[in-house]
Amino acid sequence: MSNVDVVVTGLGATTPLGGDVSSTWDALLAGRNGVRVNTAPWVERFDLPAKLAATLAVEPTSVLPRVQARRLDRCEQIAVIAAREAWADAGFAIPTDEHEPVDPDRLAVSIGTGIGGPVTLLDQDDILEEHGLRKVSPLTVPMLMPNGPAAHVGIEMRARAGVHTVASACASGAEGIANAWQMIQNGRADVVIAGGAEACIHPITVAGFCQSRTLSTRNDAPERASRPFDVDRDGFVLGEGAGVVVLERADHAAARGARVYAKVSGYGMTSDAHHITGNHPEGIGQIAAMTNAVRMAGLTPGDIAHVNAHATSTVVGDIGEAAAIRKALGEHVVVTAPKASIGHLVGGAGAVESIVTLLSIYYGTIPATRNLENLDQKVGLDVVTGQPRKVELAAAINNSFGFGGHNVAVLFTAA
Repeated sequence: MSNVDVVVTGLGATTPLGGDVSSTWDALLAGRNGVRVNTAPWVERFDLPAKLAATLAVEPTSVLPRVQARRLDRCEQIAVIAAREAWADAGFAIPTDEHEPVDPDRLAVSIGTGIGGPVTLLDQDDILEEHGLRKVSPLTVPMLMPNGPAAHVGIEMRARAGVHTVASACASGAEGIANAWQMIQNGRADVVIAGGAEACIHPITVAGFCQSRTLSTRNDAPERASRPFDVDRDGFVLGEGAGVVVLERADHAAARGARVYAKVSGYGMTSDAHHITGNHPEGIGQIAAMTNAVRMAGLTPGDIAHVNAHATSTVVGDIGEAAAIRKALGEHVVVTAPKASIGHLVGGAGAVESIVTLLSIYYGTIPATRNLENLDQKVGLDVVTGQPRKVELAAAINNSFGFGGHNVAVLFTAA
């Protein structure tokens, strides 16, 4: 494997806080909340104990042309929206027969998702049961398949160096970025569109999480429901959203005068091999992921000033991650947890939170963790609360962990 510098030149997102990166970032810094009462009729119909959701701030159907939107699952819609923003932010035009801004044979896509298109799958099954075969959409399979988001982005941007889909639960978006970095290092591509997307707020997913007792039931106070690291945390809030970044060989970016947000300097990717939903009690996989990322970047734990924590607001998970951070990096790191504001975006989480980490480096500002009123003493870390903190960041890590024991730590450094 070669050792080339890989930089981030474009960012795109649609989240519960905003329909693009700038509105999401501004809302995060302002301490606004993306968690809302879930008003879908099925919440009351099934008497679900968790009645909250972090739904998109901007409906994708208001952004995409009507015909295109109808042909895409919601997860595919938001992946396309985020990818278009990232692509434009990187300074590229949409490819046409007359102009291809990047050699298609040197352009790739790596977009992860935890589940893919379950809404399409379940809705079309209902149609089949109620109305018969003739009413089932002929686009059902392309809309439900997990590789759909990456495939649609790859088709639109004419990426021929490979289009890949990672499915590692809540670590999918971060792993998509890590795999993209590896593709550039391996010489397969000069530019990779990478990230993650998820849109699975549906009766069956919410019911399943309710049964596993992982969702917050603070229904009377949605703005205070998601509270990572707080002693009164009672679970996460399911959200939806997409984050996409454009990774590029540094010399390729320099040759065209592109703006650079930061460098992707390394990653750690491990698995616990312990439990399908719970992390290892000693945090060995999480510790190894962060340690490997630091080693790959040629840094020391003391060089890492900031960690954007996975911190979902679960009783056990937050404490386990905090302990892993202390063991891998030390107690000096400054921590934040965006899920307090945006909810848990599952396959989109690692990508959106990587964007937050990148902007923290770029602007020298770490957003505060919302709803952290009484820090659990077992955390033992400096968690930003109240107001954003201005701090010069040379290196930061974004943590993403998923069901199945997936652990991904992506390390970014200042350009």
